[in-house]
Amino acid sequence: MAPQVSFGEELRRRRRTAGLSLLDLARRVHYSPGYLSKIENGRKKPTVVLARQCDAVLHAGGELTAMALARPQRGAGQQGAGQQGAGQQGGPQPAGARQDPAGFDGEVWTITLAGNGSGGFVPHGRQDAPGPLAGTEFPTRGAEAAARSEHVVNFFRAQFDQLRRLGHTTSPFVVLPLLVVQTQLLRAIANSATDEELRRDVCRLAARYAEYAGWMAQETGDDRAANWWTATAVRLAEDGGDPYLAQYALVRRADIALYRQDATDTIRLTRKAQSDGSAPARVRGLAAQREAQGHALAGDYDSCLRALDRAGALLQAAEAEDQEGPVLGSTNMPNPVAIAKGWCLQEVGRSAAAAEILDKQVATMPHTARRARALWGARCAAAHACAGEVDHACQLADGVVDDAELVDSATVRSELRVLARTLARWRTHPAVQDLMPRVTRALYTPAG
Repeated sequence: MAPQVSFGEELRRRRRTAGLSLLDLARRVHYSPGYLSKIENGRKKPTVVLARQCDAVLHAGGELTAMALARPQRGAGQQGAGQQGAGQQGGPQPAGARQDPAGFDGEVWTITLAGNGSGGFVPHGRQDAPGPLAGTEFPTRGAEAAARSEHVVNFFRAQFDQLRRLGHTTSPFVVLPLLVVQTQLLRAIANSATDEELRRDVCRLAARYAEYAGWMAQETGDDRAANWWTATAVRLAEDGGDPYLAQYALVRRADIALYRQDATDTIRLTRKAQSDGSAPARVRGLAAQREAQGHALAGDYDSCLRALDRAGALLQAAEAEDQEGPVLGSTNMPNPVAIAKGWCLQEVGRSAAAAEILDKQVATMPHTARRARALWGARCAAAHACAGEVDHACQLADGVVDDAELVDSATVRSELRVLARTLARWRTHPAVQDLMPRVTRALYTPAG
């Protein structure tokens, strides 16, 4: 049996086959020749970022990336949005012997609020429900009265749009408790409705609230809560006669897998979401877009482009569909496929092309979309840095940090970590030295 070739040996072989000196390669990937020499000699482990850039320069078809991913790279991957503990405000907390709230029937929910504004949410199974608490009780006749008024339902529909706008500009810890309360109120109204059509409408609207609560839970860094809320949304949607939110729930779960750097699970979930041809084109298009990102994460450039083409066709077809209720997915990106392509190009090491696309797409985002601008702006700055444009990257990052500090988002912080690791290659550069204290504060200081 032939001995396994190391990453460094394969990199050296491919570099020499391409007719490049160590200095030539270093100039193209913007790493020092000394660092690359240590990689080739096995004295340093390759990061996935370096492997992807070498893949692109040496036309390795993702093989170098696969070798870098084949063994654990401590600190090399992006820290997932779910690395923080599950016991944060707004997410399901452990209750007694129960450790997985996804197993609860969710019939009893409790919310605690402290005088300083902190609080928490706990779903309980019937057998785990707490006894009566002293204080104000809300009789069910309120829900019964609301179920008889269509104006109440219209109010909740308008309120949802307001909460989505709020989620674009501030911390998810502000938005999530409001979503929790509204979802439960809508659930109570649906259970009290005597008109079947009204009951279904309310269930579908409650499902959208719950789905957005899952999104906000992910933004707090609590993946377990995000999955619980997404599952709750699916149950509410099915009760409201909407069988397709289950497909979109797979896309949401794939999003969580993507930020865990799990390419295999991202691709598996998104392909499952696309398997039902009767599902809305928008859902399948969003799934194909996320699949492309999974392929990029795995270094499979050709499969990535095919998935992006499929996403573009489906999302274009979705424009002719009748949309019931709030639009699924982000509404802040005029061209979601283009910006996803920029993300993918950066992931596969084509940084200059990625920066060119991301520059244009971020510029089209409204200034009120602070979370989206911070998320994609951080990736854009990292692309410019990887392309060797360090001063411009720092200039872009300065505005990104302003938005990141306001939105307090776990997914934004994951992109900031990538940016920080990239800029650390130029740690003695004056612009980097000026910027890094602000990046560090945005990463580790909670929003006030």
